[in-house]
Amino acid sequence: MPHRQASIEIGLNAVIVSVADGLPQIVHVNDTGDGTLDSLPFGPFDPIRHRTFEIGLRTWVEDQTALRLGYVEQLYTFGDRGRHRVTGDEGPHVVSVGYLALTRQTADSENMLARHNSAWRSWYDYFPWEDWRTGRPGLLDREILPALDRWAGEPPQAGEPPRPLSRQERIRLAFGTEAASWDEERALERYELLYEAGLVAEARTDGRPAALDRGALPALGVPMGFDHRRVLATAISRLRGKLKYRPVIFELMPEEFTLTELQTSVEAISGRHLHKQNFRRLVENADLVEPTGATSTATGGRPAALFRFRHQLMSERPAPGLRVGGR
Repeated sequence: MPHRQASIEIGLNAVIVSVADGLPQIVHVNDTGDGTLDSLPFGPFDPIRHRTFEIGLRTWVEDQTALRLGYVEQLYTFGDRGRHRVTGDEGPHVVSVGYLALTRQTADSENMLARHNSAWRSWYDYFPWEDWRTGRPGLLDREILPALDRWAGEPPQAGEPPRPLSRQERIRLAFGTEAASWDEERALERYELLYEAGLVAEARTDGRPAALDRGALPALGVPMGFDHRRVLATAISRLRGKLKYRPVIFELMPEEFTLTELQTSVEAISGRHLHKQNFRRLVENADLVEPTGATSTATGGRPAALFRFRHQLMSERPAPGLRVGGR
C-alpha cells in the first residue's frame, strides 16, 4: 500500500488587543450569515513574500484591519492533529503560530474590520470569571467551583495521563481556593482545567468524554471556534505577566494620557481593581511617566494633568514594569 504523504499548512493566528471604553478588547471574526462561532483572525504564511512569521503577520493584519501593530510577541505553535476538525480528518494538517499583538483602535479600522466580518469584543465575554474589577465574580461560586469539585471526585477517564498533582490541588492553585490566592496570570491553567473537566462547549464539540457524559453544560463564557479560546487564554496569561516587567501597557495608550486613564487600562488588562493612591505611588516609584505640562478636561471635571511614557527608561533598567496583582 503506497504511503500517503501528509499535507501541512502554516497559518498565523493573531490575538490583537486594544483597550477602549475601559475594556480589554480583541479583534474577533464572525460571519453572522453562516452562524459560525467567533474565531481569531487568521492569515496564511507566505514564505515567498515574507522573510519571517512576524513580517507576514504585520502585513496581513494591516491589509485586513487597517491597524498598525505595536508590540508583537509569538505565543506558541498550536499543531495538534484535528485541531480544525476537518471531516474525517483527511484535510491538510493546519499548524498555527499564535501571536499576541498590541494596538490602538482607530476610526478607519472599524470600517475595515466590518468588511472582513470582524469587530472588537471584550475578552471578558469569553472569560467572565477573569474580571475581578468589581469584586469576586459570582459565576465562580455559583457554577464553576461546585462543578469542578464534583469533577475532582470522579474517577479518572480511561487513558488519562498521570499527573504530579491531584485534581483538587490543581483547582486550588489555578482558582485560588482554600489558602491559595487568586493569581491573574493563571488564566490559561483555569481554562484548561474547565476544558479537561468537560465544562466548556469546546470540550463537547471536540468529543471529550468528560463533556459527552454530562447533561447541559453551564454557560461559561462565549465559546470560540477551533481551539481559539485556548489561544486567547494563552495571550491573556502572557500579557498579564508581561505587564509586571515590561512597559507594554503604553503600547495601548495614546501618546498623552491622564493617570486615571492609565490606571483604567492597567485594571482592564489585569482584571483587578487598584486603589487610586496606591497605583499613583506605584507609577511614581517606577518612574515610568513624565508630565507634559498640559491638562485635559475631557471628563468635564477639574483639569487633569497629562503624562507621557518616559522612553529613556528602556535604557536605564532591565525590567521597567508595573508589579500589580499576584505573584
